[in-house]
Amino acid sequence: MTHPMTTTAVTPPLLSAEGLRVTFPGRHGEPPARAVDGVDLDIRPGEIVALVGESGCGKTTLARALLGLVPPTAGRITFDGAPLGRSARALRAYRKRAQLILQDPSGSLNPRHTVYDAVAEGLRIHGHGGDERAAVAEALARAGLRPPERFFLRYPHELSGGQRQRVVIAGALVLGPELVVADEPVASLDASVRGEILALLLRLRTELGLSALVVTHDLGLAWNIADRVAVMYLGRIVETGEVEQVLTAPRHPYTRALLSVLPEATGAPVVLTGEPPDPSRIPSGCRFHARCQILASGEAERAGVADACRTRDLEILDGAATSQVACHWASARADAATTEASGAR
Repeated sequence: MTHPMTTTAVTPPLLSAEGLRVTFPGRHGEPPARAVDGVDLDIRPGEIVALVGESGCGKTTLARALLGLVPPTAGRITFDGAPLGRSARALRAYRKRAQLILQDPSGSLNPRHTVYDAVAEGLRIHGHGGDERAAVAEALARAGLRPPERFFLRYPHELSGGQRQRVVIAGALVLGPELVVADEPVASLDASVRGEILALLLRLRTELGLSALVVTHDLGLAWNIADRVAVMYLGRIVETGEVEQVLTAPRHPYTRALLSVLPEATGAPVVLTGEPPDPSRIPSGCRFHARCQILASGEAERAGVADACRTRDLEILDGAATSQVACHWASARADAATTEASGAR
């Protein structure tokens, strides 16, 4: 699939996070949990970024922090060039421009509310002064529910899963946002409906110039919708770049492992041992090293970086860079390739 992004790396970001951290207090004397442990991330106008990783890696917490739903412990967030304010008034204004699309439409729609009321809720919260009926109809039509008036008086239980997700999307669109954050937007849908919803998100980007952060555990979904991918592990972005580059030539062992289990992957799947470490007990060195197939196979030893993998932490990736990886082994390989190329000349 082609990814028709029109922005470039020099385009100022619409949303930017710098050194973002979210720490939750520990329970019963436990150390605090570093759910987001230093993240730089940019989303440019009209761009779709996929945030990918296993459950528990911190991606949903990061997404909610970017929307102002979870207060960051450190770092800063800017939107349209201005720092994101923390006052109730500033966050209220921001949430008209940045909307959340949840993964479970059944859980995010009140079963006692009609489709009309569900979509109109945001207009009422923000004191919309225009024609409410026209705004709701336009949002439903943009979300692919046509004619919209046919859905006004329906209740969620009268709709299919795909229609319920379209209602959720319409509720996000009705305020005219510039950014949507979609948390596993097709995870609860049948395979036949997933493609329709992804196509809808791509169409909305084209028609409305929407930017989007799509949170997912599915690299296949990222391939079908995103311009760029950010791969997250244990609170950090470990690889980022244009989708074709990351998914056809992954450099981080974690990205390679995630890709190896896709149905279209060639070669044997990489089985990661154990579960991700507890975010309250992040290991020294590379935080992936205890599960790393490259370290276990001896490749990191042969590259001369095994000790670094176990003991030396890696820098936070630059959110404005077009392609980066946080991996001692990948960096050593890149340095060796550069040296070899220089020698050949």
